Amino acid sequence: MKEPAAGYGVTPLEQVRGLDGLGLMKGIMDGRFPAPPIAKALGFSMSLVEHGRVTFDYEPVFDHYNPLGSVHGGVAATLLDSVMGCCIHTTLKPGFGFTTLEIKVNYVRAMTDKTGPVRAEGKVINVGSRVATSEGRLVDASGKLLAHGTTTCLIFSI
Repeated sequence: MKEPAAGYGVTPLEQVRGLDGLGLMKGIMDGRFPAPPIAKALGFSMSLVEHGRVTFDYEPVFDHYNPLGSVHGGVAATLLDSVMGCCIHTTLKPGFGFTTLEIKVNYVRAMTDKTGPVRAEGKVINVGSRVATSEGRLVDASGKLLAHGTTTCLIFSI
């Protein structure tokens, strides 16, 4: 995985307050702002940012295996939680953030270090003044579904 131009870290809250969510997400993808440390820990990167839609790329690795010999389901859950939250963030005005209230994940196929590159895509379902929902899909390079989910997020002022 290529390290982002701004490296890894957390953008200072003073900077985030002045940006709309789409600007922040595009800035992370373009390397103007640091990518979150979880992206480095799991080896994923943002590959597309649009209003209401975000994608991440990830390649499953042996280091993420569970005792049963496949990538731990928590990795898929983290990818889905991240893209579903970030797509909601792209719709927020300056001075607003979000947090996950609930996430549901359905596992369809196991990932292994032989799966190859996968893509997680999040799309907004609805954004209200306090609560937002979105859906996510995790697919392999041939488009086979690996996992999918939904989330409910709380929107708040920062």
